[in-house]
Amino acid sequence: MDRSRDYLIFTPGDVDLAQSPLRASLDVPTYVLGAFNPGFTRLANGNLLMMVRVAEALEEPVAGEHVRAIRWTQDGYVLDDHLLTGVNMADPRQFDVAGGMYRTLALTSLSWLLPVELTPDGRAIVAVHYDKAIQPVADFQHYGVEDARISKVGDTWYMTTCSVSAERHSTTMHISDNGLDYRLAGIVLDHQNKDMILFEGQVGDKFMALTRPLGEVYFAYPDDSPYRGGPSINLAQSPDALHWKPRDEPFLRARKASASSMKLGGGSQPILTDAGWLILYHGVETRAKVGIYRTFWALLDKDEPWKILRLEDADPLLEADPSLTAPIAHQLYLPTEVVFTTGIVDAGEAYIVASGEADLACRITHIPKARFA
Repeated sequence: MDRSRDYLIFTPGDVDLAQSPLRASLDVPTYVLGAFNPGFTRLANGNLLMMVRVAEALEEPVAGEHVRAIRWTQDGYVLDDHLLTGVNMADPRQFDVAGGMYRTLALTSLSWLLPVELTPDGRAIVAVHYDKAIQPVADFQHYGVEDARISKVGDTWYMTTCSVSAERHSTTMHISDNGLDYRLAGIVLDHQNKDMILFEGQVGDKFMALTRPLGEVYFAYPDDSPYRGGPSINLAQSPDALHWKPRDEPFLRARKASASSMKLGGGSQPILTDAGWLILYHGVETRAKVGIYRTFWALLDKDEPWKILRLEDADPLLEADPSLTAPIAHQLYLPTEVVFTTGIVDAGEAYIVASGEADLACRITHIPKARFA
């Protein structure tokens, strides 16, 4: 591994929990399950910004005959008790709650977002902005705010996040005039539409975004189709970045020829290059409980981005690297075969790419532009 090209920049040990927003009302020991999946952008001062997802978990989730989950309320953070009887805790990130007609989950952690400012080359931390952390503020965020993706369109930064509650698992929009201070604009996509990412620029006079709706049922393609049914990446358009209409054309679908066809999802914000819109996305190969997450890429037509000019879904652009997490292996709670790319910025002769590594830490990779020729 070339450590000048690929390295961890922010890990759970870099989070100061004394400054966590949960400390305002939650008086129980917690720890950082992961500091990962950072939204990524360049600020007006030239520095880079990661909006890091901090998953904060209870040190002792089980108390007597109950397992506890953290929940935000208008009056502060509280703990909910769930009977251990019938609870499935095989996944360290979540557990099934017994007794419902549908599969119902609770989380072992609550996520909030921490702005971490980096030098222009992404090699050092300039500041950690605890005073600008984003935490739940509405009922649709009872169980946290997750996985920011940031796109700069004109002079405005648009950040999508996943907001989690028993009401719905929705996509929410935050807007900023400087890339660092964000205001919540509310829900823009409803239940379980994940990995929404705005293009960095309009197409015609409309905003464009990647979306990825999830469901319990998918329909089969004909046997001779090159595609496999399942979660795929779609496109949507909007006049104002708040009201979205899905496009009718299908977009990036799992191909039978690719090993990573269990699930697809958006990665980095699409950026415009001389060759078209460049997007990095993740594909998942079925393996054990979580699967293997890899990063692939595609080029889209500049004026009609639903037309895919080039699709690279065989040779991964990025794969998980266990040597990166070896120094913090004692903190791993998932297999190390997960890299989840979440942002890209232009750095002249190269792109700087941000990812979550093993759902644990923030990874930076410098990729020469020649790699996409």
